[in-house]
Amino acid sequence: MKKLLLSSIIVIIGITFLGRLSYLQIFSFSPDQVLEDPAIKRVYDYPERGYIYDRNGKLLVGNDPAYDVMVIPREVRELDTLEFCSLLGIDKAKFKKELHKARVYSPRLPSVFVPQLSKEDYARLQEKMRHYRGFYIQKRSLRYYDTKSAANVLGYISEVNDRDLAKNPYYVQGELTGRTGVEKQYEDILRGRKGVQYIQKDRYNRDIGKYKGGIMDTLPEQGLEINITIDKTLQEYGELLMNGKRGGIVALEPSSGEILAMISGPTYDPSLLVGRERSKNYSKLHYDSISKPLFDRSILAEGSPGSPFKTLNALVALQEGVITPNTTVQCYNGFYVGRKKRGCHCGGGLRKLNDGIYKSCNAYFAATFRKIYDKFETTDDGMDVWEKHMKSFGLGQYLGYDLPTGKKGRIPSKEYYDKWYGDNRWSSSYIISNSIGQGEVAATPIQLANMTAAIANRGHYFTPHILKKVDGKDISIPDFVEPKHTTIDKKHFEPVIQGMADVYEKGTARWLQIPDVKIAGKTGTVENYTKIDSVRVQLTDHSVFVAFAPVEDPKIAIAVYIENGYYGSRYAGHIASLMIEKYIKGEITRKDLEKRMLEKTLEKEYAKPYSGKEFKINEYVW
Repeated sequence: MKKLLLSSIIVIIGITFLGRLSYLQIFSFSPDQVLEDPAIKRVYDYPERGYIYDRNGKLLVGNDPAYDVMVIPREVRELDTLEFCSLLGIDKAKFKKELHKARVYSPRLPSVFVPQLSKEDYARLQEKMRHYRGFYIQKRSLRYYDTKSAANVLGYISEVNDRDLAKNPYYVQGELTGRTGVEKQYEDILRGRKGVQYIQKDRYNRDIGKYKGGIMDTLPEQGLEINITIDKTLQEYGELLMNGKRGGIVALEPSSGEILAMISGPTYDPSLLVGRERSKNYSKLHYDSISKPLFDRSILAEGSPGSPFKTLNALVALQEGVITPNTTVQCYNGFYVGRKKRGCHCGGGLRKLNDGIYKSCNAYFAATFRKIYDKFETTDDGMDVWEKHMKSFGLGQYLGYDLPTGKKGRIPSKEYYDKWYGDNRWSSSYIISNSIGQGEVAATPIQLANMTAAIANRGHYFTPHILKKVDGKDISIPDFVEPKHTTIDKKHFEPVIQGMADVYEKGTARWLQIPDVKIAGKTGTVENYTKIDSVRVQLTDHSVFVAFAPVEDPKIAIAVYIENGYYGSRYAGHIASLMIEKYIKGEITRKDLEKRMLEKTLEKEYAKPYSGKEFKINEYVW
């Protein structure tokens, strides 16, 4: 009996030990614990990043194979440094710097030593890697651009930095992440998920196979492809028209808020920020403090909207009942603020709403602006109402679009003016420049395009957005598909739209007509000042234009803002009409105008403040 009991105890203890050992071997481990074992190496398998297509399925961004030289610092042995550096195209100082950086990150974990080798460099280096212990080559993909346009929209990817690593544990040193534009906004969709293999090593530090037969290994998941709302043909055409010009262009589809084109000039070829020359190219773009190619003027430049803003003041006045379409104002080639006369180029005479718009009469809109405020007992009350109406068009606030940067623009409030003048110490005459889109109001090109879309829709807009499909499926994000209504009743839009249509028929843009396309638009000329040696100096005016077409069934709403572009119909108006024709008709019939816009630049205007010489404004000859 004692022998049986003793045997049973031994068997039970043995089973217990075997069970515990099996549990520890099979179940009780995690990737983090495995990494603490110096005999196990983790190797990542990176998926291809998701492709990016335009709204019509045309490729914008794909992938090319690339190769990184990786290093595990503790495994590095004595080597011919000069030969190795020669093969990699680096010097000894760079070798020491990168090896030190890798050791600081982790002596046991792999780090990128030299990123993004070309296929030619890889072929030359691969056969010799066995001589360099601690170094190996890891395959990954780099972005390939099937366009030289849309750099500001697409964005770029770059290596993660310390902030990225601290913020998101998914990344390890040497990995790539979206840094701007669509690449940043939809990083989680585009990057996919990397796979991992755990490799067992022997006591001589040689690979002997997969750890536990690969039970912990995971396969990479490729990034999803996306379609963005941009029309590749229209985007490329718009950037050609912006040759030698600075400014922003945004075109929207009014019925959906989809961004058809988003152009910033000057721009750059997105392929410049790919490969081993990326850092050098980025520095060159970043330190160009004059033309600022990395500054996205389409969503960041906050300029005075100019005369297109008159259409909103007209709508507010109609909504508040202080004018009708037949209300008249006498223009004496300008209007007075106190004893000071402000100019007007409409030709003078008796003005109603319609010709006030198509002749762009400053006096008419100054008088209308005053009437809005005169309706209320206090200027503060009038300001509150005016501000509420303006913000309902998406001005003075973030629009909520799906891009990682932007500006609010500015719709001033009573608090804004109280800071300048004091409470109850200012009136509508102090801020009369807001009546014609100058003064303190400011808007980005995308806000001007959205404002125009709201007019085209007779009182509502859809949040501008850039994402159209994910993995071939249409998106349905509530913020993008639900209309945002303005505070203006639908009935008030028709007389304003008729005035905008007459801008093309008989007004300030009558020579910009497109055969068989009825357009509604508004020209704008914005005063332009800078400081030279601490002295405020006037430069050539900015050219502004907004439009939508066709009038009865709008397919496109566009805003064009050209810095130092003279009056509204000169550069901005011509470019807008060409882009509308290109989008709606698919071809350009006015070849002479197209040739002129493609060839003419404003470089002479941009050079004037830096010339050190006296210069004239608004007198540059075609």
